[in-house]
Amino acid sequence: MDADGDIETRDERLRRLDRLAWLLDNSIPVPGTRFRIGLDGLIGLVPGIGDAVGALLSSYLIAEAARGGASASLILRMALNVAVETIVGFVPVLGDLFDFGFKANARNVRLLRENVVDPSRARTKSRFVVGMAAVVAVGLIAAMLLVAVAVLRWAWNVVTGG
Repeated sequence: MDADGDIETRDERLRRLDRLAWLLDNSIPVPGTRFRIGLDGLIGLVPGIGDAVGALLSSYLIAEAARGGASASLILRMALNVAVETIVGFVPVLGDLFDFGFKANARNVRLLRENVVDPSRARTKSRFVVGMAAVVAVGLIAAMLLVAVAVLRWAWNVVTGG
């Protein structure tokens, strides 16, 4: 029994989340190919709100992982997958193509299954990925600050004639 009083086994929860991930990422075959897409990608085609709705649906998997006792590093890694898919998804056309191929929900359920098989290894891998993402984010922020300073200097020189 989990914290909410539900009598659902870990395997039943994983099967339920597998079905949801399949529906969101792989439920629709593309005719004439071996490629499959899901409702998440189709919803993402709706301008303005599609990617946000997709992120909300994907967040359910993360909430269920947290409810099932997944480690903080695993939860962060899953959230990173959804964030990458959502942010790139906002780019017209290319973002939608990325969304069809990245399949954050299937990745996240695979991470949950890896966590069941070897929690220590999954935690270590997740910590590494989250750590690398933090390093990249800090690097991007630093680069943006440097560009902002360069632009402000240039603008100051243009205004002051220096």
